[in-house]
Amino acid sequence: MLTTTDFQQINEKGISELQITEQLHSFETGFPYLKIISPTSPENGIVIVEHDKMINLLDKWDNYLKGNASILKFVPASGAASRMFKDLFEYIGAEYNSPTKPAELKFFENINKFAFNEALNQTCITNNGKTIDDLISEGKNKNVVENLLNSNGLNYGALPKGLLLFHSCPDTKRTSLQEHLVEGAMYASNTSNQVNIHFTVSTEHRLLFEKHVAESVAEYENMLGKKFNITFSEQKPATDTIAADENNQPFRENGKLLFRPGGHGALIENLNDLNADIIFVKNIDNVVPDSLKNQTIIYKKVIAGMLVHLQLKAFEYVRKLKNENVSDSVLNEIILFCEKELNNNNPALKDLTTEEVKAYLLSKLNRPIRVCGMVKNTGEPGGGPFLTVNQDGTISTQILESSQIDISKPEEKAKMLQSTHFNPVDLVCGVKNYKGEKFNLLNYVDKQTGFISLKSKNGKELKALELPGLWNGAMSDWNTVFVEVPIETFNPVKTVNDLLRPEHQ
Repeated sequence: MLTTTDFQQINEKGISELQITEQLHSFETGFPYLKIISPTSPENGIVIVEHDKMINLLDKWDNYLKGNASILKFVPASGAASRMFKDLFEYIGAEYNSPTKPAELKFFENINKFAFNEALNQTCITNNGKTIDDLISEGKNKNVVENLLNSNGLNYGALPKGLLLFHSCPDTKRTSLQEHLVEGAMYASNTSNQVNIHFTVSTEHRLLFEKHVAESVAEYENMLGKKFNITFSEQKPATDTIAADENNQPFRENGKLLFRPGGHGALIENLNDLNADIIFVKNIDNVVPDSLKNQTIIYKKVIAGMLVHLQLKAFEYVRKLKNENVSDSVLNEIILFCEKELNNNNPALKDLTTEEVKAYLLSKLNRPIRVCGMVKNTGEPGGGPFLTVNQDGTISTQILESSQIDISKPEEKAKMLQSTHFNPVDLVCGVKNYKGEKFNLLNYVDKQTGFISLKSKNGKELKALELPGLWNGAMSDWNTVFVEVPIETFNPVKTVNDLLRPEHQ
């Protein structure tokens, strides 16, 4: 099935033959659905932080920052913005000239409200000798869109979201990357006023990101009184996955094996390469102007304070469990902590000996931990918070995508539809153990939580395999705690017209 040339291609990518075998086997078998106990809710697995506790958690985080801990903000930023402009690309190819569809009409009716309006206007003058208003009045709306999207214009159709102008400030315009600099300075600055931010980017855009940071960082350091340490990484070729044909055999293009990016779950490798005590994770397009940052900053600190609180207790209990003389009362205290605060339940716990209970608790406590902000479900896309059964029979909180749920079964679909919250990718992660040693995050991935999708290449159908998602299966064996955060902290930009929402103006 695989030739000598195939193996050479595989080895060049840094992929093992065992990985290829496992991936091809996955095409044949598929991935099992996860068994849901129930969606989580404020009554069952989602923490609602009341005012007094909020003050306490804010203090915990501010005190933690006074120590020598290293803090990092991790921002997946490799995705191109092309999907933001899907409606406008379709408009360019349409047979009609005047904007007709609702998305087209909305774009042109509000074009002067976009942060990129001035840059677009200058591009229209350069390329067409006319302003945006002139072109629109002459019915040349498509020229305006071409100047926005095409390579001879602003090239927004091919650039990543991080490099697009998102917001207008009183004296400047900001890209989403620049908004992450400002935001990071407000909750992730250490005692030396240093802010560490890591962006994952695509190979083709890395130089553009580096140039943008070089042009921006001095201004933002002066404005904020901070020192930024900005680093970048790219998705590793070794995390690409092989594509298969309809018979689950390797898909070939011009005789060579076809590999595809493994999805955002591949970024667990990038995250694993970073050395920090606590890591914030947030998507590149979820930012707001300064006027609306207050809620975001408060709740970032709240969930970080929650992480510090839980981590310190877990560390204390790990040390006690390693003491052979741990008392029954302390053991029961630790069991309650695991069940009530970390959402780890073991139905078979009552059948275990004392030593087995200690070993079980150690295995559950001595692992990475994440606190996830959860917003109320308003119909936005995103994974949901559920109590699920793990492979070892224990029950824990997980973030699941719909592809991981067997919606062909009415009872499972009903559980999914009952979910009251969803994940806006608002995570804070503790990745070191009680000794300060870094966990190997790759040891906590559930490889059975990938999924297969149907794609096409040059008119031929193919099967693509995505790795377990970064905040789904890639963090499956972490301790996971959900905290409700306000919907105002979640402001993604999925289409260009989302920038017209009040929270982005």
